[in-house]
Amino acid sequence: MKHLLKSTIVALSLAAAPAFADAVNINAVTLAPKPVYINKPFKMFADEVNEKFAGEVEINWRGGPEVMPPFKQAEGVRNGAVDMTYTSPSYYQGLVPTSGTMNLSFKNYAEIASTDYHERMTELHAEKDLIFLGEIPATELNFLIYMRDEISGLDDLKGKRIRVFPTLLPLVQALGAEPIVLPMGEIFTAMERGAIDGYMQGPLAQAQQFEGLVKTVIYPGVYRAGFPVLINKDTWAKMSPDLQERLTTFLREDFAPRMDNIWAGDIAKNKEAMIAAGFNLLELPADEAARYEKAAMDAAWAMTAKNAGDEVAAELRGMLDK
Repeated sequence: MKHLLKSTIVALSLAAAPAFADAVNINAVTLAPKPVYINKPFKMFADEVNEKFAGEVEINWRGGPEVMPPFKQAEGVRNGAVDMTYTSPSYYQGLVPTSGTMNLSFKNYAEIASTDYHERMTELHAEKDLIFLGEIPATELNFLIYMRDEISGLDDLKGKRIRVFPTLLPLVQALGAEPIVLPMGEIFTAMERGAIDGYMQGPLAQAQQFEGLVKTVIYPGVYRAGFPVLINKDTWAKMSPDLQERLTTFLREDFAPRMDNIWAGDIAKNKEAMIAAGFNLLELPADEAARYEKAAMDAAWAMTAKNAGDEVAAELRGMLDK
């Protein structure tokens, strides 16, 4: 079904017939401020696009939440307030109920790309008037639970208030804890003020920021990270079908595969930094870890089925399950 990508691109380009002489200027925003580590691949992407497609496409990275709130960026792209976002797949599930499925796998990017998952997501985004250019993957950046207190096991989480993004909400509920949805930028203040007892976040950049606030980190992590790149449909229509196809192919088949394995060194260094900062790294026993990972997937897919329908959820899960 790989031919669906080309046919989808062509169909989406037929809404208008502009002249294609000038470079298409793209104003972009990101889920986090420019210096934050998760933006490193997007900066690389924008720089490479501006060089490789010089004279055809120019990405102007305007900033992050200071330009547009993270949970509103996808809608901002849809309504034309901004041309592009590099965001969390769970930040716009109210608009595209299946977007959060980008997190719901233990497969790496190559394994997912060998299925029709990205082509199907292109179609599902188009139904909501969004162009899904592709994802910038970070499979190694799965999500850990960081707690203020000493924790001896998952049972200790019952009744605790844990910050999540929307994809993580069903799992935290399944653990008997209270999920609190907050953007990344609000976690520190919420921890400092005692508004939350812990949070779920990736494995990087935690020690320096949360030293003195975190006592326990629970392993293993769950899910995977992947950051969708969305484009406004009218901005997309300014590109020729050939340019659309070349830009999509560049992200999905060239750039994205290179990004999936760039984090191992950073993860190891940050793990050492967490130990040095006094974080207790709690490794769940194998049987408990297996139950935890299964609960994470089952809870999240149940929510996807509720929001997007059983048929679509089952179709996508079939592509993402190991």
